[in-house]
Amino acid sequence: MHMADALVSPAVGGTMWAATAGTTALACRRVRQGLDDRRVPLMGVLGSFVFAAQMVNFQVPGTGSSGHLGGALLLAILLGPHAAFVVVTSVLAIQALFFGDGGLLALGCNAFNIGFFPAFVAYPLVYRPLAGPGAGPGRRTAASLLAAATGLCLGAFGVVLETTASGITELPFRLFLGAMVPIHLAIAVVEGLATAAVVGFVLKVRPDVVEPGPAAPTPTSRLGAVFLAAALVLGGFVSWFASRQPDGLEWSIAKVTGRPATAEENAGRAATTLAGIGGGLATLVLVGGAGWALRRR
Repeated sequence: MHMADALVSPAVGGTMWAATAGTTALACRRVRQGLDDRRVPLMGVLGSFVFAAQMVNFQVPGTGSSGHLGGALLLAILLGPHAAFVVVTSVLAIQALFFGDGGLLALGCNAFNIGFFPAFVAYPLVYRPLAGPGAGPGRRTAASLLAAATGLCLGAFGVVLETTASGITELPFRLFLGAMVPIHLAIAVVEGLATAAVVGFVLKVRPDVVEPGPAAPTPTSRLGAVFLAAALVLGGFVSWFASRQPDGLEWSIAKVTGRPATAEENAGRAATTLAGIGGGLATLVLVGGAGWALRRR
């Protein structure tokens, strides 16, 4: 769902940049005021984990398209919506600055589409009411699926609206929306299941991170080490096998225009590993540093 600069006009890009900057400032303020100290060490490693997870595109059966996890819903569950938005925006900034994944002009759009809707809409309005304290695995899975579908569909709508408002392309609004929503509903199934699985794991290891309560005897650093190891494995190894099929946005544009979508070029395993580990560590330093700087004193 990463938008490129070619889809966004300066007016729309500037407006969304301003909206993202304002939301990030508010989110940082709320993180400083209310983030539980036990979650601060997790910000950096979870950011690194989300960066690596976004590298692993999975094929959507029967479509010729692929998708990847957004991660904002998972971050909102584990860190809260404000910290989640700060982490996702940081991940997107690193991707745009150093890896050309999503444009700089489109960064504000991408932050809202990928970060804002899952964190500030899907999580508080869908996930939390359905998966309250003490919810069983089945209920948490259903809540994750519905929240992921809500967040991704709103994000897909945001892409279509921003592209149409920019007026650079000639993509018909209804046809574009009709392609974007179904493919992202399919991607949401994987996002929801993955979110439920990770949350279930954290509940077994450190339930106090997900549900309010006394701190568990196991140090949070151990949970952070697990996520960091997972990030290194995902970015350094699993990313070798990521699907090269066009993602949901590229596939939708190709479907509407009738032009064939080109598969992503294989950068080679060494380059992929370097990007995965290097980007993950850069995210760890940036987000981890921000978390410690914003922590309550």
